[in-house]
Amino acid sequence: MAKATYEEALRRLLVHEGGYCDHPSDPGGPTKYGITIFDYRKYIDARGTAADVRAMTVDQAKAIYRARYWDAQRCDALPAGVDYAVFDYGVNSGVGRSGRVLRRLLGLPADGHAVTDAVIAAAAARDPARLVQAICDERLRFLKSLRTWPVFGAGWGRRVAEVRRVALRMVTGRPAGADTRRAGRAIAAGGAAVGGAGGLAHQHGVTIEAIVAVLVLAAMSAGAIWLVRRWRAGRTPTGKAMEPDLQPAQGGRHGLA
Repeated sequence: MAKATYEEALRRLLVHEGGYCDHPSDPGGPTKYGITIFDYRKYIDARGTAADVRAMTVDQAKAIYRARYWDAQRCDALPAGVDYAVFDYGVNSGVGRSGRVLRRLLGLPADGHAVTDAVIAAAAARDPARLVQAICDERLRFLKSLRTWPVFGAGWGRRVAEVRRVALRMVTGRPAGADTRRAGRAIAAGGAAVGGAGGLAHQHGVTIEAIVAVLVLAAMSAGAIWLVRRWRAGRTPTGKAMEPDLQPAQGGRHGLA
């Protein structure tokens, strides 16, 4: 897959995972950039502590994601969009689960999780948009079955919804800048509306300065509300979503190899 696809997938993943956290309900324990202490001990330092995780650099996290999640699931060989859906699923719930689900959805034996040549061939023969939908549907069903859904469900639900939206956009090959262009058109339309307001002001004896002041205040209020909502969304706790029998035990991280 194109380098830009991986870079966008990683960028979006890091936004979802956030910085350092140690939520008591998160089976991953101390985590930074989505890399748990179990990952840290497995891939960086077997004696790593919570302080080491906190001090981890984003470049260290990126190296783990590239080798242990993107490359390990052969995302470069998967169709655009499907690669991102599988990658994010693997990070959040383990490559063991994401691999098994992908194999099952493709009608292949679920006797392992490896993304083999047979998996690559089967994925290439499927409608990528439908496969993305199926992966996200299965992922959401699994998340809702977890006992930690009441704690992390809001954040998980938003994450899956965004992965679905972005992955489907990747399937079509539409660039990420399309959203920006739409925003630009909306701003232009807003400018036209202000121009129309000027004509109306002239007709009714109202100064354009007064109308502009009202519009600016309205925009500032809307912006403040948006920022508060984004802040609250950002504070919604997120955690690793793993099956009860694959929860990490002390000294190792099961199901996330």
